[in-house]
Amino acid sequence: MALSPWVRLPSKWIDDGGLAKLSWKSGGKGADNTAALMALTVIAHAADQESGVARLTYDEICGSTGLSRAKLSNGLDVLRTLDVVKPGPDGARSTYRLVNFDPNQHWAKLPAKSMYAVGRISAFADFHLRQQAELDALKLFFVFAARRGRDTNLADIGYVKIEEYTAVKRVKLKTAISLLASLSLVYVEQLRSESNSHGIANAYRIVGLDSYNHMRTRGRGMNELDLTTTN
Repeated sequence: MALSPWVRLPSKWIDDGGLAKLSWKSGGKGADNTAALMALTVIAHAADQESGVARLTYDEICGSTGLSRAKLSNGLDVLRTLDVVKPGPDGARSTYRLVNFDPNQHWAKLPAKSMYAVGRISAFADFHLRQQAELDALKLFFVFAARRGRDTNLADIGYVKIEEYTAVKRVKLKTAISLLASLSLVYVEQLRSESNSHGIANAYRIVGLDSYNHMRTRGRGMNELDLTTTN
C-alpha cells in the first residue's frame, strides 16, 4: 500500500483511558493486547483519511506486523472489545473501520512511511510477544502520539500522567521508554524542569513526525529550556 508520512488516529479512546485496560496477563492475554496495538497501527496506516475505513486482508496485516493469523485474530477481538475498530460498512472480513474517526477533531498524528522497511514495520521485527515491555512500550507510543503538542512537536508529559493514561507502573516506565528509543520510534528530549529549577524533565518526540520541528531548529525558543537529546 502507498504510505503517507503520517495518518490520523482517533484519540478519544486514549484520552478516556482505553490504553490502561490493556494489561499484561498470563495465559496469552498480554500477548493478545500487544498484537492488538500492532494491528491497530497497520489499520490506521491503511485507513482512508476521510472515512477512517481500511481495506486489508489478514495476509497484508500479518505481513506488515509479523503476527501469526491466530494472534492477529485475537488482537482484532481486543480492538473490537475496546470499541476502537469495528467491521467496515459492508461487513466484509477484510474491511475495518476506526471508531470515532473524524478528520476535523479528536485525532493524533501517527507516523506511517518512516516506520516501514521492505513492506514491514521495522520495530515489530524485534517483537516476540513474550515480554511485558513490548506492550508497555506500545502503550507509551500511542499516548505520546495523543499528547504531542502541535507547536512543539513534543509530548511533554510526566510519569504521573503517563501512568494514569497507560497503567504502566512507574518502575517499568524507564524500560519501556528505553525500548521505544532503541527501536527508533521515539527520541527522548531532556528539558529543564518547570517545577524544579535544578531538575530535569523528559519530553518525547516521535520519529517520523515533523522532523524539521524540534528544539535545535528553534534554539531555546520554547520557554527557554535547555536541551540534550538521546537517540
